[in-house]
Amino acid sequence: MSAASGWSVRRIVRATLPVLVALTALELTSGFVLGTIQATLLQYPSLLVLVPVTIGTAGNLGSILAARLSTAFHLGTLRFGRDDTLVGNAVATVALAITVFPIVGAGAWGLTAATGGAGLSPGTVVVVSLASGVVLAALAIGIAVGATYAAYRLRLDPDDVVIPVVTNVCDVLGVLVLFGVVRLIV
Repeated sequence: MSAASGWSVRRIVRATLPVLVALTALELTSGFVLGTIQATLLQYPSLLVLVPVTIGTAGNLGSILAARLSTAFHLGTLRFGRDDTLVGNAVATVALAITVFPIVGAGAWGLTAATGGAGLSPGTVVVVSLASGVVLAALAIGIAVGATYAAYRLRLDPDDVVIPVVTNVCDVLGVLVLFGVVRLIV
């Protein structure tokens, strides 16, 4: 779909409003999950600090990938299936996660240690962050590719729908994955 084929505020609202309403309902799930692990988060403040940073970083990684896929789609260089552009972007997303999430974990531990409430060893917090980040990167890749493909099939502009979908779904999955990793490691 080209920009000249009917860009209008009305078309964008018609395409995005149902998606945004559904994603808002999905975001409620994230809050419910956080409520179930509230005691663990309060017991280990470094994990509490890790929640918004993990969610935000996963959403950012997914959004970067979604924007790159959307651009490739508009340029006509994206092919769904085994595609070097797709594989290269997926590998870059995982590499960013492997690089960024240990720093996020160390920062979360350092911040809580500086305020007197770390509770967990720095290694544990870094491992929780890294494990969560790698799983979230893999999920973000699947969601970004799936949302871009769905936008293509539904003849929607991926610029209008893919990034909101990826960001919101990664928010919810960020909480679920962090919850699962905390249950396994802590």
